Amino acid sequence: MSNLPDFDRLWDYDDPAKTEKAFQELLPVAERAGDRAYYAQLLTQIARTHSLRRQFDDAHRILDEAETLIVNIDNPSNDPTQTSRIRLLLERGRAFNSAGDTDSARPLFKEAWELARKAGEDYHAVDAAHMLGICEPADASLMWNNRAMKAAEASDDPRAGEWLGPLYNNTGWTYHDAGEYEKALELFEKGLAWRIELDNPQATRIAKWTVGRAKRSLGHTEEALAMQQSLLVEHEAVGTSDGYVFEEVAECLYALGRPDEARPHFGRAYQELSKDGWLTENEPERLERLNRLGIVL
Repeated sequence: MSNLPDFDRLWDYDDPAKTEKAFQELLPVAERAGDRAYYAQLLTQIARTHSLRRQFDDAHRILDEAETLIVNIDNPSNDPTQTSRIRLLLERGRAFNSAGDTDSARPLFKEAWELARKAGEDYHAVDAAHMLGICEPADASLMWNNRAMKAAEASDDPRAGEWLGPLYNNTGWTYHDAGEYEKALELFEKGLAWRIELDNPQATRIAKWTVGRAKRSLGHTEEALAMQQSLLVEHEAVGTSDGYVFEEVAECLYALGRPDEARPHFGRAYQELSKDGWLTENEPERLERLNRLGIVL
C-alpha cells in the first residue's frame, strides 16, 4: 500500500459527503494497482462516511462488499489482511453503535482490540478501546478509556498519540455523567492544552466549550458564562456558529437569574440543534426545553 495515497489523511469528519467523493475517486486507482487489501480498507472508510450521515443500510451494504473481498484475499503466514479485518470490525461496530445497537457493536470492538494488539496495530487498538469506552456502561467505559490512554501514551506510533485528545474528552464526559465534575474538568483541561498545542482552532473551540461546561456543573457559573461568551465572539469572527455554545450561554444566564437575557440564546440554540438528527432521536426533551425557553427570532 506504500505506493498508493494515504486515504486516512483525506478524512474530513465535518464533511463526510466530500470525504466519500475523495475516497470514491481512489477506488479505480486501487483497482488498477491490484491491491485488494487497500481497496477493501477504502470501502470500510466509505461505509463510515455513510454511518456519519446515519445512512446505516448503505454502510452495511458496503461493509458486506468489503467483507466478501477480505475473505477472498489469499492469506500467507504474514497475513496482509489483518488491517483490513480490523478496519472492517471497527466500522461494522461503529455502524451498529451509531444506530443505537450497542449490544451488536461491543463484541466487534472487542475482537478488533484483540486482533489489533496481536498484530501490533497500536492506532487501531486504541481506536477499538476508545469505541468500547463510548458504548460500554460507566465502570467498563472508564476501564476501556484508561486502557486506551495508556496504550496511546506508551505507543511508538505517533498516530496512536493522535487519539489522546478524543480520549481526554470521552473520559471526561464519563466522569461528568457520573457527577465527578472535578475529574471531568481536569481531563477537559488536559484536552484543551493538547488541542492548543496542535494549533487546530475549531477543535480548540470545542475543547474550550467542554471546560466551560464542567465549570457550570461545578457552580462556577460566571466563569463558565465568560468562556462561552468568548466562544460566541470567536465564532462570529470566523463566520461560524455553534448551537451548543448558544445553549450554554443561555443555561448560564438562566442559572444566574437572567431569563430575559437567556431567552434569545435558547431560541438560537433550538434553531440550530433541532437540525441535529441524533439529538432529535435521542434527546427530544432537551430540544423541547430549548424551544419552550426560547423565542422565535
